[in-house]
Amino acid sequence: MSVGYQELDVRETALGTLILRRRRVPGLGDTDVYEIKLNDDLLMSSWLNESELQLSHLAIATLGDGPHEVLVGGLGLGYTAFAALTYEQVRRVTVVEFLPEVIEWHATSKVPLGAQLTTDPRCRIVCGDFFENVSGTGPALVEPPPGGYGAILVDIDHAPDQWLAREHARFYGGAPLEHVASLLAPGGVFALWSAGRENEGFTSLLGGVFAKVETHAIEVYNPMIDADQVDTIYVARE
Repeated sequence: MSVGYQELDVRETALGTLILRRRRVPGLGDTDVYEIKLNDDLLMSSWLNESELQLSHLAIATLGDGPHEVLVGGLGLGYTAFAALTYEQVRRVTVVEFLPEVIEWHATSKVPLGAQLTTDPRCRIVCGDFFENVSGTGPALVEPPPGGYGAILVDIDHAPDQWLAREHARFYGGAPLEHVASLLAPGGVFALWSAGRENEGFTSLLGGVFAKVETHAIEVYNPMIDADQVDTIYVARE
């Protein structure tokens, strides 16, 4: 492969073919861009990470002094967990990742934030099904802290109606979200990342479970498509 493009790892997983690649993008100079693909879909990029960072910032910045426990669904390249750990009032961040291959990339420092997350004593990474754990439909992989989580953050599927696996669809309904709400501390926050514009039906569904719901459009210029890219962060509060 050329110096400008490398496939660092290719794995067959429970969800399909998973690829970790590193490349140079014209217009970004000598910046190495790390990307994760699943089958033919680009899941995430180390360069276009603003919305993943904002998933943490929008949820945690308004919490009180704490200390708070944060639960993150989906590890990916680690930017959501990294942002959560920048807050002193966060006592611990627990990340639940379905694919052991992604956890291995962090443990072996194949991704930029791997060493930082895996050596931080406040960060715990667990392999398992996040949706089963927070929906009350599976074993208690991660026991909630006494008093509940300050924030539960989710970055797994493309959108509430675009899933990586069909069985994920059950999560985006009334009963699972009500169980999520029960895991939050008083004043706690549930926040979810989604590609594209707001899904008003999902916003309405959240409004039937939580006291207050906000949506934030995160717009970033993407040189790969020479256009602005918009992601949405849903923020729901008890």
